[in-house]
Amino acid sequence: MRSREARLTTDVVAPLAGTVVALADVPDPVFADGVIGPGIAIEPDAPDPEAGAVRVVVVAPCPGRMMSVYPHAVVIGVDADRAVLVHLGVDTEDLASACFDVAVEEGQEVVAGQPLLAWSPDCVRREGRSALCPVVALQADAADVDVVVAPGDRVAEGQPLLAWR
Repeated sequence: MRSREARLTTDVVAPLAGTVVALADVPDPVFADGVIGPGIAIEPDAPDPEAGAVRVVVVAPCPGRMMSVYPHAVVIGVDADRAVLVHLGVDTEDLASACFDVAVEEGQEVVAGQPLLAWSPDCVRREGRSALCPVVALQADAADVDVVVAPGDRVAEGQPLLAWR
């Protein structure tokens, strides 16, 4: 592993538009207690009906290789030491066919802003689940990750969220 001083900063941007929520407020202890790493969550905006949208598109928060692709979550490997998780909703693993559409596959190289998934936060909510979307620097030391937004902030897709040193 490279020394902290030798590492470049990985910028992690918003994979979707919405309102920032502290990771500690996600109703799942794995996220809330930072078990898998530091980050934030986003309460997603509704799709834009004027544009004919029925699902929210989720884009890559950073460049890298798709390490894991599930209908409800993706992990992007930035380099040998870093990976970023985007999880759509909480406890949504069993809603795959109804609420999510996948546009990438494992092993695929992606660039920041590239569409990865589309989903329906309303579908998740109708099933009684939280639509909060954790964005996590997997297994990172919290001291190496600066959250550059605050709970309650509105973020646009592509807006900086985390600076991982």
